[in-house]
Amino acid sequence: SENETRCILSSSSEFPEGFFTPQERKDGGIVIYFIIILYMFLAVSIVCDDYFLPSLEIISECLGLSQDVAGATFMAAGSSAPELVTAFLGAFVTKGDIGVSTILGSAIYNLLGISAACGLFSSVVSRLSCWPLFRDCLAYTISAAAVLAMISDSRIYWYESASLLLIYGCYILVLCFDIKINQYLMKKFSPCCTCFTKAMEESAEQQPLVGWRDESGPLIRQQSRTDSGIFQDELDYSQLSTSLHGLDEISEDHPNVFTMPEADMKRILWVLSLPIITLLYLTIPDCRRQFWRNWFMVTFLISAAWISAITYVLVWMVTIAGETLGIPESVMGLTLLAAGTSVPDTVASVLVARKGNGDMAMSNIVGSNVFDMLCLGIPWFIKTAFINTSGPIEVNSSGLTYTAISLICSVGFIFLAVHLNGWKIDKKLGTICLVLYLVFTVLSILYELGIIGNNPTRVCGN
Repeated sequence: SENETRCILSSSSEFPEGFFTPQERKDGGIVIYFIIILYMFLAVSIVCDDYFLPSLEIISECLGLSQDVAGATFMAAGSSAPELVTAFLGAFVTKGDIGVSTILGSAIYNLLGISAACGLFSSVVSRLSCWPLFRDCLAYTISAAAVLAMISDSRIYWYESASLLLIYGCYILVLCFDIKINQYLMKKFSPCCTCFTKAMEESAEQQPLVGWRDESGPLIRQQSRTDSGIFQDELDYSQLSTSLHGLDEISEDHPNVFTMPEADMKRILWVLSLPIITLLYLTIPDCRRQFWRNWFMVTFLISAAWISAITYVLVWMVTIAGETLGIPESVMGLTLLAAGTSVPDTVASVLVARKGNGDMAMSNIVGSNVFDMLCLGIPWFIKTAFINTSGPIEVNSSGLTYTAISLICSVGFIFLAVHLNGWKIDKKLGTICLVLYLVFTVLSILYELGIIGNNPTRVCGN
């Protein structure tokens, strides 16, 4: 019956055995796990800052992508690589619904938690544009509604998973003609949208791009990209290509990663991170250097693979640490594990927000959630259309109604919060998003624990 307590598998069942026994962890071994967790956070930040984002800059320069389009596509795909790996594991290895629970369970954190981090940890006030945020929020709402409709009967058929791929294809098509659509909508819905257009132009004037030559003046996206697609003239390259590290000075080679910083605190971190710096240096071509510049796609793919591997270890350690401390599974899944799988998105978004690229940060936040839905569609389609054609995939759809309401409300709240905050990312918006995230998380935990609603759960075997 619906009132029966639902049995869920322990999160640790998805990972290998730990290197300490439960008693050894309680006797002090858990400290080692916390050290590894902190080191994995440091490793993700190094991969993102030194390899992932620089490769993204060159990709965007070659394709002529604007900040928001780059954030919603390549940046979202790279930073969401762990979710893609998790979805494939859930479909082909564990045969469970870990992919669904991970992606849908961390969706609220992605929207509200990362937005809060961008606002609170960034000292730069970033202006936002109306169209990119509306576009990504609408795409995410449609894709989330499609996934929720598919798993409402606990069965996934091949044509349902194919529709997810079609939705993402339409999203990419809209991004290809992003500027034309933006200009059309601004003219169509004027004067109600003129305030957003004005805010975007003021943003370009007040925040000239880092590394942009003074004599060329500020670059306003609407005026610079007049072509019908994502490609543009070689002289008129994207904002992103010069926004983070000043890649206009390509003739001068980038300093070696083994150069010791001058500040004392940075020196300590540099010494501690030297093992991971060396490992990454030996395995990833540094496209910031002139010799490896043409290898930027290799840098992008290998850094995304490293992000996935580091995130796997991070979530593994967090899971064991949570079990040792006696944190309930439902609380772990909605808090620590949701944050752990979204570490790459958090780090990447905060890094670009601190550079003043607000559109790119927000497009990565929402766009990565849209890509997460594609992460579910790819393994589902491969399995139902080519491997197991005899029947659909079985998934657990318990708690679906509450998840649907939470996702739709979080999208609406983030859009409303940005609008009321004057279309900018600052500490005020960060505080609002943090409060909203805490409210949603507390309600979700109470629902999962069976305190509210009618959805009591327990760990299988307990």
